[in-house]
Formats: sequence, C-alpha cells, structure tokens
Amino acid sequence: MPNITGVLARVLVDDLDASLVLYRALADGQEPVRFRFGDVELARVGPFLLLSGDTAAYRDRVATLLVRDLAPVVVEVERTGGRIVEGPGPAPGGRRLIARHADGAVFEYIEETG
Repeated sequence: MPNITGVLARVLVDDLDASLVLYRALADGQEPVRFRFGDVELARVGPFLLLSGDTAAYRDRVATLLVRDLAPVVVEVERTGGRIVEGPGPAPGGRRLIARHADGAVFEYIEETG
C-alpha cells in the first residue's frame, strides 16, 4: 500500500470567495472545506488547496502531499540528502511537515487523520 495517498495543487489567490466559484466547478461541485492556519485562510476543494491572505511564507512550496505516515517521509528525505525544514507538528486535519528535497524542491506533507 503506497504511503502517498493524494496530491493537492496549491493555488495562491487574492479573493478566496471569488476563486472558489471556479475551483468548485472544476471539482464537480464538491463543497470546499475551509480553515485557517496562522494568517492564511485556506479552502480544500477536490484536488485543489487554495491559500489567501499573508501567503509569503508559503510561496516556495511545490505541492501538498497527503500521506498515511510521516515517519518514512522523514527517513527518505534525510537519507537522500534533503532536510526537514519544519515539523512534524500539528495542523488542521492531521500532522504536517515541510521538507526541502536534495534537488531544492520544497513540499508540504500532511498525515491525514481519519
């Protein structure tokens, strides 16, 4: 069973409410799940993760990867020359970490609960 269970495309938007019209339609009418993380308002709708507000600290992230378990992510990132930039720690909907891979790509990993 693979550890990565999904990928969310990260989209930085100026107006979350206005942007949800398009992304909800693209996600076949799925209801968005809205939440806050620090100074950022987020909405997850289908395969999209929309971020609005003070997003400067989040602009370097390539994508958000949903995983069953963060532990093997830490092992593999460090084994291959990357590093854990932040976490693991609590986040809305589970635990998360930020990893910089050896090639310089930065990913957010979310270990979803439930």
